[in-house]
Amino acid sequence: MPRVLRMPGIAANATDAVLTEWLVSEAGEFAASDALATVETDKALVDVEADDAGVVLKTLVPAGTRVEVGAPIAVLGRPGEQVDDLDALLRELGLAEATAPVVGGPAVGEPVVGEPVVEETVVEEPPSNGRVFASPLARKIAHDAGIPIEEIPGTGPRQRVLRRDVEGAVRARQGRPAPEARRDEKTPSDASYEDLPHTRVRRLTAERLVASKRNAPHFYLRATVRAERLLSLRAELNEALADDGAKVSVNDLVVMAVAAAHRRVPELNVTWTDDAVRRWRTADVAVAVATDRGLVTPVVRDVESLSVSSVAATVRDLADRAREGRLRQEELEGGSITVTNLGMYGVEEFAAIINPPHAAILAVGAVREEPVVEDGAVVPGSVMTVTLSVDHRPVDGVVAARWLAELTELLERPVRLLA
Repeated sequence: MPRVLRMPGIAANATDAVLTEWLVSEAGEFAASDALATVETDKALVDVEADDAGVVLKTLVPAGTRVEVGAPIAVLGRPGEQVDDLDALLRELGLAEATAPVVGGPAVGEPVVGEPVVEETVVEEPPSNGRVFASPLARKIAHDAGIPIEEIPGTGPRQRVLRRDVEGAVRARQGRPAPEARRDEKTPSDASYEDLPHTRVRRLTAERLVASKRNAPHFYLRATVRAERLLSLRAELNEALADDGAKVSVNDLVVMAVAAAHRRVPELNVTWTDDAVRRWRTADVAVAVATDRGLVTPVVRDVESLSVSSVAATVRDLADRAREGRLRQEELEGGSITVTNLGMYGVEEFAAIINPPHAAILAVGAVREEPVVEDGAVVPGSVMTVTLSVDHRPVDGVVAARWLAELTELLERPVRLLA
């Protein structure tokens, strides 16, 4: 018996999502747990998996459409099932319209249902010797960019080249000079400005940070940390882990120090709710990652239970998948504090806006050489400035000051992080 596939409620409190890509076309068969489609939430791309084996009888929503949670997006059948009269089937299932409604109008850059859609549609093709499988949109983007489709590795079903594969190849070649435009043709550079449509991630980040500054009374504490021992420990760890291919960054050690400071001052490991201050039992630390689509903050779970190499590997994996847009929604939820680091860009210090519903965010600046006073004498030293932004609703100033003092001690004596 045919059944209706509906837009799942993937993210907490989400009312809609964008169906970015069909991974199985109409008449295409699939096995249990196969990915049928990719859905974009506000911060991640999530695959919609099949509960049982079957066949896609009809897709009701074109790729690139924003759809309300619970709305029908496809009709599925049993393996090998065929339907002679699809219109009659749709009426029988209560689906007079073969599309799901757009919620709240189209998002910027998203098509309205009923309009022509220039988007990625996966069409299953019989295998052919030497033939490259690619979606029409992927071929168009590759052609416009001057990249042979045969040179782009595919990540879709049967190594099909998808839009994300081509966009990655384009980004990798951005250093190449562009072909010179004809003098009698107008190009985008002739305009005095260029409008870059908001991505869903950037739009949501803007909304959340505006709400954070409006609703959470921020206060800020700053500390200057002596970083010689931190740098020395990092160098020793990387030398010891070289054979395993692991590499530890200063930021990895900061994440571990934040978790240890949470254990010492659990009053900061909290979030604010309408009815209570919620204190968390584990130190889950979010790490800010800049991507082409906007800022995302994946969470490293129970940091204190991990070794330093595990923390480094976890942060690297989350950051890589964040840039690829392949994080799972649950990896973006939870935690009470975020670590954001601009030191690699030479920024000495900055204050960050709290990532709701977290109670704090730690901004980490660059390690720099400066004269410092030691035993009454001025000597050369390595220092790093950290700035803690705190939500004053669940956390008082004294608690935040105690926490920052513990963090400073841990960073200045980092061997304690390995105990």
